[in-house]
Amino acid sequence: MDPRYSGQDILRCDLCVTNVVQSHCELCHINLCKTCVGEHLSDSTRTHRVVPYTERFLAQKSPKCPNHTQKHCELHCEQCDIPVCSTCISSGNHKGHHLSDVLQNISSKTKDIEKELKELETKIYPKYEEIASSLKTKTDDLEIHYNKLTTAVTKQGEDWHREINIIVNKRKSEIDEMKSKHLAALNKQKEKVTKITAEIKQSIIDLKNILDSSNISLVSVYKSRNEGFRYLPPDHNVSLPSFFPHQINTDQLRQMFGFLSALSITTEERSYRMETPESVSCPPVKLLVDEPRLIITIDTGYKNICSVTCLTDEEIWTCGDDKIMKLIDLRGKLTKSIKTKSGNRPQDIAVTRNGYLVYTDHEKRTVNMMKNKQIQEIIKLQGWRSCNVFSTSSGDLLVTMIHEDNKQSKVVRYSGSKEKQTIQFDSEGKPLYSSGGLKYISENRNLDICVADDAGHAVVVVNQAGELRFRYTGRFSTSKDSFDPVGITTDSQSRILTADCVNHCIHIMNQVGQFLHYIYNCHLRHPYGLCVDASDNLYVAEWNGGKVKKIKYM
Repeated sequence: MDPRYSGQDILRCDLCVTNVVQSHCELCHINLCKTCVGEHLSDSTRTHRVVPYTERFLAQKSPKCPNHTQKHCELHCEQCDIPVCSTCISSGNHKGHHLSDVLQNISSKTKDIEKELKELETKIYPKYEEIASSLKTKTDDLEIHYNKLTTAVTKQGEDWHREINIIVNKRKSEIDEMKSKHLAALNKQKEKVTKITAEIKQSIIDLKNILDSSNISLVSVYKSRNEGFRYLPPDHNVSLPSFFPHQINTDQLRQMFGFLSALSITTEERSYRMETPESVSCPPVKLLVDEPRLIITIDTGYKNICSVTCLTDEEIWTCGDDKIMKLIDLRGKLTKSIKTKSGNRPQDIAVTRNGYLVYTDHEKRTVNMMKNKQIQEIIKLQGWRSCNVFSTSSGDLLVTMIHEDNKQSKVVRYSGSKEKQTIQFDSEGKPLYSSGGLKYISENRNLDICVADDAGHAVVVVNQAGELRFRYTGRFSTSKDSFDPVGITTDSQSRILTADCVNHCIHIMNQVGQFLHYIYNCHLRHPYGLCVDASDNLYVAEWNGGKVKKIKYM
């Protein structure tokens, strides 16, 4: 194809079809180059009006009146929001209405269209793409999860005698019904997102066509659809069912076989809103700020501090380089202090749903809880040393540990003192975590388990079943900078934050491991422990100097 007729080529003169356009004749509605302007004006049979090409739009005639086709509109009625001609005004229909210059109104609307186009392309449409991607992941994970449920039920049934088959078939039927409801809910949401996405794409095309068109009437009658697109479709928070098998007991066959938790699909309203006064009444998705702000610096009294965790929005538990754990308010005032049971330095701390303090004793291989003013040893390890700990939304404890030979690491889930789950290898039998170093741990809102493996130079994220989802290995542009993550936490938006002590910054990624932002400012020096309070304020424990910094990053 001749490049002169390609949509990707620059505009050419309509007369010579060679030179670049520089002018426009309003009378003939053609584009002219500098050379052809003189030839065009030499036609004395018409009074040509040649203007610079960039001014052709504003210099055009006013739009034709929709009610009086032989008239042009020079004014715009603000109350009726339509262009009007002299006949419209003389009719008395717009008596007492405020009238403005129609070209100024068109110019203002053109700017609004450009702004709305930019919002659709850069903010709203990408949000819908992200939702569509998330729905695909949920659909894929759904098949895996329900297949595992079916397999678990089948395996339990194979160990039992013939009389249990009726119960097995009943449970399978319940799973299929839940799966059908779950899949139907996701497909319904997916169809809605696909439909709206198509409408947005068409709207983008229409807006571009308006901006590229010389037909001012299209601009004049344009009505925005962006307000409707700003309200994102509701999200479905699903509590996936689980199968809980019991030991075989023929005397209590039905009761002992196990049960399925109910499939719970709840709808959470959400919307994307620009941060304008009109959007205050509708809670927006919390967006990351370009420049995080340091709110307060708290002196803990430690020389070195390794962990911080929130008790409330006003008090934080801390531990550092000695045997004392401190509860401190935001002014730095000591509220309470607790000495470890063994006199050893605590490796890590956490707060349970009930507000009890939990800490790990690496030397004694224990996990301990402060309850009723007494320190209770709740977990005692054999052959392994406890490292870091996290209290989950369900009340379980996740504990990272290293083998005494320093050649193995794993994560173990406990319900009270009972071991429920071990996470150590991937699907190919390879270790998920490096053999040594720190292993700070956190649970995300989607129940993923996130481990900052500093010796492995990665954040390792597995799902609730312990299956590897992704590894995040840093975002630096130069290979000389090592990525050694230590503290890790998650926020209300399911973002993952990890402390990069060596490079004095915080990495922020989304729940699928995509890098989002750095927190570089706020004078961070050796950030170590991290936690987020209920209002999504970030607390950063700095190893050197024993300071905790509260940072606003949303």
